[in-house]
Order: sequence, then C-alpha cells, then structure tokens
Amino acid sequence: MTMDTQNQRQEADTPAATSETRQFVTFIVGTEVFAVDMAPVQEIIRVPEVVKVPLAPRTLDGLANLRGKVLPIVSLRRIFGFDECAYDDATRAVVIDIGQPLGFVVDRVVSVVGVDVRQIEAASAISATVNTELVSGLLKDVGGYPMIMVLDFNKLIAGEFSSVAGASARHTGPVLAQDSRAQTQEAKVSDELHLVSFEVAEQEYAIAIDDVQEIVQVPEVIVHVPHSAPHVLGVMTLRNRLLPLVSLRCMFGLPTRHADENSRIVVVSLGSASVGVVMDSVNEVLRVALSEVDAMPSLLAKDGDLSEISQICRLDGGKRLVSILSVGNLFRHCAIKEALTAVNTMNNSTLLPVTKSPDDGARDDEEQVVVFRLGQEEFGVPIDSVQEIVRVVEQLTHVPKAPPAVEGVINLRGAVLPVMDLRRRLGLAQVARSDQQRIMVFLIEGVRTGFIVDSVVEVLKVQKSSIEPAPRLSGEQTQLLARMANLEKQKRLVQLIDPHYLIEKKDRADLAELAELTTA
Repeated sequence: MTMDTQNQRQEADTPAATSETRQFVTFIVGTEVFAVDMAPVQEIIRVPEVVKVPLAPRTLDGLANLRGKVLPIVSLRRIFGFDECAYDDATRAVVIDIGQPLGFVVDRVVSVVGVDVRQIEAASAISATVNTELVSGLLKDVGGYPMIMVLDFNKLIAGEFSSVAGASARHTGPVLAQDSRAQTQEAKVSDELHLVSFEVAEQEYAIAIDDVQEIVQVPEVIVHVPHSAPHVLGVMTLRNRLLPLVSLRCMFGLPTRHADENSRIVVVSLGSASVGVVMDSVNEVLRVALSEVDAMPSLLAKDGDLSEISQICRLDGGKRLVSILSVGNLFRHCAIKEALTAVNTMNNSTLLPVTKSPDDGARDDEEQVVVFRLGQEEFGVPIDSVQEIVRVVEQLTHVPKAPPAVEGVINLRGAVLPVMDLRRRLGLAQVARSDQQRIMVFLIEGVRTGFIVDSVVEVLKVQKSSIEPAPRLSGEQTQLLARMANLEKQKRLVQLIDPHYLIEKKDRADLAELAELTTA
C-alpha cells in the first residue's frame, strides 16, 4: 500500500480508532454503490489484458499476468446480472485476497473512506437490485451516499468459484500500490494531474500516466550496444520489438547501481518512438491537484541536468517534493536520442538478437510443447502427445449417431481417423473453415483422434519453473486445463491441455466403435 494508506491503517490500529472507525473502499457497479472492507484489498489496477479460459464460469473475464502472478479477473456486472458495457478510463479491477487473489472489475472506484462504526448497520430487510445474501452490512450517510452496501466477498467467491483452490503463490516483485487518494475520483478532471511516481537515488520523480505505456521488470539479459554512451544500457525484446534502455541515474549524473528485484523499467513513448527508462523502484499512482504543482524555477529549468524536470509537486504540506519529468524533454536528451539510433542501427543490421534456449539439447528442466491458437488465445500440449499435424480436408465424412463433438472422419493414409472440433469440445464459438486450421492427432486410450484447431503457432521449449497450476475455476477445467505456462518476459500465458481428458469417458467407447465400424 502507499504511505498514506499505511498511515491511515496505523491510525486505525490505535485503540481509540479500532473501536470507532473502519476503512472501506467504495465503488460503483451498474446502478448500485458498494463497499468492501479495506483489509483484503491488495491493490486497485486498470483492467489488464486477459487470456480467455474455456470451461470457466461466465462471470470470469479471463486470466491476467500481474507481475509474475496469474490473476483471475471477474466481472461484478455479470455476477449481479447488470447489462454488459465496454470498459473505459474509469473501469478498475479491485484485487482482493481471501486465500487467493482475484481481480473484481468495477465501473468506477469512488473513494477510500473511514466509517464510524455507528454508521454501519445490518443488511436485514434491504431492498436492492442485487442478491442481498452477498451483502454483509450497510453504510449509512457515507461519502455523500445515503446508503452503501458492504459486499461479503467470502460468500461471493464461494458462490461463484466453489472450485477455486488458489493460483501459484510465486511472486517476482513488489506490488505496485495505488495511492488511496488516486481512487477518490476516476473521471478525468481538468484541475488535476494523474502521475506515476518512482524513486531514483532516494529522490522521488513522476511522469504523467498518459505518457507511460507500461512498467516491466528488468530482464535477465540486456543486449549491449557497442560504442554506446554509458547511460545507454542496451536493448531488450518486448513483445517481438526492440526496446532501447537508458539509465536515469546516468542521465542525471548520479552514481550507478546494479538493478535489483525492486528495479523497474518505465516504458514511455513520444509519437511512434518508445524507450525504457530504468528506475530504482516504482512507488505509486498519484492524483495531484494543480494547486499543489509549481513550475520548475526558471533559474534551474535551463539546458542541463535539470532540463527534463518541468514541474514540482508539493505534497503533505510541502514536506514531500516530487519532480515531474517532461517526456518531451526526455526525448530531446542525447542519451535517449543515442538509444533510439542504436535500435535503428540494429534493426537495419544482421545482428538482431535471437532468443535461444540455454541448451539446444534436451534438458531435464524444460518441457517441449506444441503451441496452437483458438481465436486469440494460446494453448499448448506436450510434444510427445502429438502424433502428427495435418491440414483440414475440404470435406469430412459425417457419421450418423456419432458423439456430438465429432465433426466426421477422414482417411489418413488408409486408416480412418475420427475428427473432433476442439472449439466445440471447449464450449467456444464456432468459426468458418480456413487455410490456417490444422488437425492435431493424438493417441488417447488407444484411439487415434484428430482435433481441429485454428492454427499451429510453434514448438516451444518452456522452463519447468515457468509452469504452474492454473486457477481452479470449474471441475472440468481443472482436469483438462490444469497447468499454465506463465511466460512473464514474453507477456504470454499459454494454457496447457492434458490430452488424456480431451475425450470424455462416455465418448471413448463410442469413438472406438466408430473407428471399427467405419474401417470395416
């Protein structure tokens, strides 16, 4: 949490406050205002990109990668039966940890409020448009609202995700906490600045959040550029593109320091150009009133080490000063110009970095999987389980009374091969046949069966340390999609299928008979 939130909690922990005040996060979903006790709230984030999970409850948006941790994202609108609506700048995911972190999508976070316990009443006899069994209490006359319902997330999770048993507890970095003041109003306001703050050499800086593309960890391998200036650290690969990296310490003439687990790369952009700026740590998200912001003194705002700093925030009554960096000025710095030039040179040469496994031979700590797509999502199966991959024939031979998922049969080198549509097996929408589709052939319980997939992507070596249990969202999903390759550096989540469960037990005998009958 932020320093302000920590101070509020420390105050709430004093004997007097404990008996009088409790803290709640208030938010809006559909037509209702809700609250949740502050204790289980880990953080509040923008809704991340998600990977859709077949066979999961419809209330699940999908799975996201939050700094190395797999985070299920759940729609509160669907849980409460409100109409769907597109996410906008105000939409947030409230990350709540009750044994397992889950992100609940809300329309807008209103505020963090301290509530006198005398304003908290029981939820009996409430009349509302949501299931009141999920309401643990009511807040009366708080934050300008006559009544706010307090959600019981233990009951909500038990009701919607009874099979949830926890995602991987692996966590590779500190939480990027949200300042409680940053949640007081999510709509854009003309008299405020929305900033991401970070620390370099024990000094606090900030960049406008609109100029920050993303924040990533420092990779293990950085490709160094020969003959470059010291402040140009090199380049890294970020989603199949080269990203130049510069050190803000070196740009400001500060002592160098090796990156550690707290270090982060803030990716900033200007036009079509992007650069990664290495910071000692990222602190929080700030929403600052313009009345607390002063222009950089003209004496200092000259060409030189301080020319990148455009404004100064005076927080906590002037005790906390935060220097605001101008991205436009940053891109005029010679360090960033040199870094961008270096990337252009590498793109135009034959020295592009190639991702390789540490060892081209078989390794005990690696698993080789065949990656394929269904829609935009990536799935994988162990390479040893795949007998072959063939094109989809123009016309499948349909067989009466075959199992519902069976599309038909094909003649594969003189043998009859039952073919199933994997989309239908996983409960996904059907699509028209295309040239990219393939049939992946497996041997399951002695029966060779083909499954149609949208496209085959690659054969990938995955470190076993990157494979973790998938969140348990339903009984069938837990069996069929029990594992997940969390490729954090590549920003990929590959759902791993256990082919043994691709054919339901009730269909196995039918498929065996189908093959025998049609062979004859």
